[in-house]
Amino acid sequence: MTTTSCAPLAGKTALVTGSTSGIGLGVARALAKAGADIVLNGFGDAEGAVAQIEALGVRAIHHGADMSRPGEIEAMVAFAAERFGGVDILVNNAGIQFVAPIEDFPAERWDAVIAINLNATFHAMRAALPAMRARGWGRVINIASVHGVVASAGKSAYVAAKHGVIGLTKVAALETARSGITVNAICPGWVLTPLVQQQIDDLARREGLAPDEASVRLLGEKQPSARFVTPEQIGELAVFLCSGAASEMRGAELKIDGGWTAQ
Repeated sequence: MTTTSCAPLAGKTALVTGSTSGIGLGVARALAKAGADIVLNGFGDAEGAVAQIEALGVRAIHHGADMSRPGEIEAMVAFAAERFGGVDILVNNAGIQFVAPIEDFPAERWDAVIAINLNATFHAMRAALPAMRARGWGRVINIASVHGVVASAGKSAYVAAKHGVIGLTKVAALETARSGITVNAICPGWVLTPLVQQQIDDLARREGLAPDEASVRLLGEKQPSARFVTPEQIGELAVFLCSGAASEMRGAELKIDGGWTAQ
């Protein structure tokens, strides 16, 4: 398929993990608007997410791989190749959160957070990179976090995982530096996703605050702009990373955080 300025990613296939809601669905929608066919993944409303993407004029399918299981990740990449011819753009977005002091952090929750936020990123890249090398082009976009750069108390597993994602991004960028593949990370601050909404609800309950007050309190602690980053903004940044203008961006950690890490 011939690409055009209106659909610069026409003929490309993007696999976006954790994409039935939140950041992942926002990224999938942005890539679809740029012309890419989309392989969705996640445990949310798969049928609704597929319908949203198809309404943008591209093909979309869903694979329900459990991102904590390497074999299922490998099967998902193979499924994308079978249905759409391969994975040109891999967006590693799937993530979970758990908050507790280290001494109270359940070992099984640590293992789950590391498995889905870090290990899954490795297993997906390991499965997708060989075909990208064979085609001579590929884009890997790892959705890290400001917590890949700085820390917050109570988030030991998440912070460790996201720091690991940024390190893994840099290694992969070096290993692909003389190819047509680029590997970069996006580091969002607070984004109003179901995962963050749960933290707002917990804060409101704990402090006896109204939901709006809890939202402002959460943002005020970290994000100087006092505004949430949107999934759409992150999606547009992902589209840019797939463009020719970003072809020599390799191993970057792009912060979109309302000034959080500028402090």
